[in-house]
Amino acid sequence: MSRSADLEHALGRSVSRETLERLEAFDAALLKWSSVINLIAKATYAESWSRHILDSAQLYPLTRDDFRHWADLGAGGGLPGLVIACLAAEENPGALITLVESDARKAAFLATTGRQLDLNVRVLRERIEKTPPLGADILSARALAALPLLLGYAHRHLDPEGTALLPKGRNAAQEVEDARQSWHFDLEISPSRADPDGAILVLRNLRPLDGTR
Repeated sequence: MSRSADLEHALGRSVSRETLERLEAFDAALLKWSSVINLIAKATYAESWSRHILDSAQLYPLTRDDFRHWADLGAGGGLPGLVIACLAAEENPGALITLVESDARKAAFLATTGRQLDLNVRVLRERIEKTPPLGADILSARALAALPLLLGYAHRHLDPEGTALLPKGRNAAQEVEDARQSWHFDLEISPSRADPDGAILVLRNLRPLDGTR
């Protein structure tokens, strides 16, 4: 399939030429910067569109079209944060995408690329646990930490009525079981359209079992 068809399959709907071009420009920037700093594994360069862009894009239709503030924790190479920002640029231009990344060089990539693509992004070069609570209505984190630890970060930065979208691999079921030992959450599981072994955990009503807020 063409890149356009692959993207439409991942999103479950059609996309404009402008959105496709913006995502292709981001993909090119990702590969260019990855030759200098470690954004994605070298072994995945040839498959960056499917392994990284499409894998990130599939999170977008799992949330409301009118979200106000999306926070991406450990944003690294902008996956999924800058991909989400590319999609929101036309569909939800008023939405703010906050990218939290402590590594200075990765944060520079995020800020530079966001500016070049005219995206509504804010880059915070801080550690996740030190960042003041963001109150985001949507939160994502890709390849960041095991679910029990990750939910601590999500709880800090997610609005109480918000939704967390967390891509996970083949160990997702075990991570969910482990996390339920200390966290309450309502869970939906969306099969990954990009990784046959993957799933996206859609969590709401997140709170610790000890009752603290």
